Amino acid sequence: MINNKVLAIILGGGQGSRLHPLTEERSKPAVPIAGKYRLVDIPISNCINADIKRMFVLTQFNSASLNRHIKDTYHFSFFSSAFVDVLAAEQTPANKGWFQGTADAVRQSMHHFLRHDFEYALILSGDQLYQMDYDKMIVAHEESGAEISIATIPVNAKDATSFGILKANDENIITSFIEKPDASLLPDWTSDVSDEMKKEERNYLASMGIYIFNRELLVNLMDDTSTIDFGKEIIPQNIKKHKTLSYQYEGYWTDIGNIDSFFEANIGLTDNIPKFDLYDKTKRIYTHARMLPTTKLAGTTLNKSVIAEGCLISAAKIERSVIGIRSRIGVDSIVVNTYMMGSDYYETLQEIEEKKIKILMGIGERCFIKNAILDKNCRIGDDVRIEGGSHLQDTETETYAVKDGIVVIKKGAVIPNGSVI
Repeated sequence: MINNKVLAIILGGGQGSRLHPLTEERSKPAVPIAGKYRLVDIPISNCINADIKRMFVLTQFNSASLNRHIKDTYHFSFFSSAFVDVLAAEQTPANKGWFQGTADAVRQSMHHFLRHDFEYALILSGDQLYQMDYDKMIVAHEESGAEISIATIPVNAKDATSFGILKANDENIITSFIEKPDASLLPDWTSDVSDEMKKEERNYLASMGIYIFNRELLVNLMDDTSTIDFGKEIIPQNIKKHKTLSYQYEGYWTDIGNIDSFFEANIGLTDNIPKFDLYDKTKRIYTHARMLPTTKLAGTTLNKSVIAEGCLISAAKIERSVIGIRSRIGVDSIVVNTYMMGSDYYETLQEIEEKKIKILMGIGERCFIKNAILDKNCRIGDDVRIEGGSHLQDTETETYAVKDGIVVIKKGAVIPNGSVI
């Protein structure tokens, strides 16, 4: 089988400052999405669906919760060679510091990879939302005789300035590459795309940050310690030296780079036909199997919302919102355009009495919550009003932050009764 030749390397990213405060206590790949998953579940699930079952996840910041999630979730047969291993940055005699970039992360971890037999390294990002068949990309890589393959996606002129843009010939071999071009240069960088993409004015091929490298070439490239990043250095420096294939993908893909894109990706799941399809049984997304009870609702009007398991909801109305596992929402509360991540555990009546907990986990009674992200285990008191929007300036306090008009309540934060944000 072709996929026995492939080793997957999932890059966990840096400090995740653009996703702060969601990354205050966890690494980017461990950020909860869609009410019950973690970001890292996306590339891992795509690998499992393509029968690629040897994976390394590279991380260096706040990796404890990521380690725990992967250890608790991905169990394979004792008789298979399948694994998902987390590699955190480690000091060795040769390397004294943190990962300096994507290529440096791979370089510093190379001794772990080389203990395994593989012909191709599939390098993936840990902070993107998409469902892609890596099988087809690997077959295209083999058949073309390429040494490097780059997954590409058509984008419009507005987005093109934020990506590495490339051009390819009739055989999809890349001939030129430019990193984040100025808008004035774009007329020279249009590519031949499908009619559907042309209708959407998506005429530029952007790198998705998904690469295949032949083993021998990757080992040789890692010998040059002056290069620290794939997108900025390795790819531009090598497309003319080594045969590089553009593998064009036209499905849904989004880079979860900041709070705004993270919020939109989650709220987008409430659409009648969401672009990211969690219900496709051929492209399942796997996560930690929890033995949770069903969700219970009382007196709640629901419209275009996603409700995870184990919730206790007495809200008046929930609209265009994603409600995560073990969420509790009190009587007469209204939740609109909000991602509530839920809770890691239930509070028992005994705990509430013994600890004299006045504000329970979840949302209290008579609250109004709109345009917000509520991180795990936060406590919203009664009669609280949280209303995000363009009228709010970016700010940060001990319990919440405002970014791009979205109010983010921090993990474990307590918002007192009657508060207005």
